[in-house]
Parts: sequence; C-alpha cells; structure tokens
Amino acid sequence: MGRAMEVAAGTPHGDVPVGAVIFDADGNEVGWGVNRREANGDPTAHAEVEAIRDAARRLGTWRLDGCELVVTLEPCTMCAGAILGARVKSLVFGAWEPKTGAVGSLLDALRDPHHLHTVDVRGGVREQENAELLSRFFASLR
Repeated sequence: MGRAMEVAAGTPHGDVPVGAVIFDADGNEVGWGVNRREANGDPTAHAEVEAIRDAARRLGTWRLDGCELVVTLEPCTMCAGAILGARVKSLVFGAWEPKTGAVGSLLDALRDPHHLHTVDVRGGVREQENAELLSRFFASLR
C-alpha cells in the first residue's frame, strides 16, 4: 500500500489523488497508474484502468493471472469490471468509497459468484491515511 500511496502523490493537478500498482506473483511491480480523467479528458482514465493498461503492455498480455492490484481507494463499478476482465487474482484497497464503491460499499462486483472469475479482496488497508489524502484534496477545492 505504501507504493500505491507514493504513486497517488504524483496524480496530475486537478485529478482526484488515487494511486494503483500491480504486482506479479513474485511481488515485482509490473504496472502503475493514477487518475488522469481531467488531465486526459478521458472518463475511463481511473488509476486502476491506467495500471491495468500499463501492466498488460509491459507483460505483453491482457491476462493478469496471478497479479495483485493495490489501490488507495475502493474501485468503482467500471474499475471492478476492468479488474474482472483482466483476470486479476487479488485486490487490496485503502479507503472505502461509500458513494461509488463497487467492492463492498454499494455492491460487491468482484465476489459475485455469478462471474466466471472472482477476485480475492482485502479492503481498509491503511484506510485512515488514504481517506485523509482524499479529504485534503477535496478541502482544497472548497
């Protein structure tokens, strides 16, 4: 989670500071991403999607079997779909997202037994630190 928090600190100005890092089965970092919706004018440029794209490019495959995604904020529905589609093995996230969270807050898209693939999930890791990063960002907008 520490690495994801470092990555989040590099989020472009104006974007919500979320960092995501993907590690392979041996613990090697194979991809990372930050929110770039505002910077890129792209509604799909969430940190998780950016990290998945980076890892797929580096590994030369869209199948991220055996990989773990670590992200500072609970993924939304779109990102949960991308995680499932990439066949990510496990997810670790920091702060819960009560408004848009799709991994336990509003719904639990990753552990739905109807999917062909399910993901091991651990949420609330360094929750307070990650929530404070987001609170500081939103306070600066007011």
